[in-house]
Amino acid sequence: MSEMNEYTPELFELIDGEGNKKNFELIDALEHNGEQYFAMVPAIEDENFLNEDCDLVILKSIFEDGEEILASIDDDEEFMEVSSIFLERMEEAMEFSDEDEE
Repeated sequence: MSEMNEYTPELFELIDGEGNKKNFELIDALEHNGEQYFAMVPAIEDENFLNEDCDLVILKSIFEDGEEILASIDDDEEFMEVSSIFLERMEEAMEFSDEDEE
């Protein structure tokens, strides 16, 4: 029996302030200072995806009217701190992946 590396991305449909919907793929999550944060990239929706810039989106879990929602981080210092943690984690994951290929 052959072994298959099956990968099913965790997708989220996000709605921006103007009501536009777009799918994003969760690539990492972390808890920092008692808050939950999520790093996402736009989901691959067509073959032109590889020709587009891939922006990393970092969102924070908040509760609004008793419901958990993902929101942008308004505080610049908080955003810089959390984004640097995510980038460091991604660099470490890439280094680990490169070691596995050797």
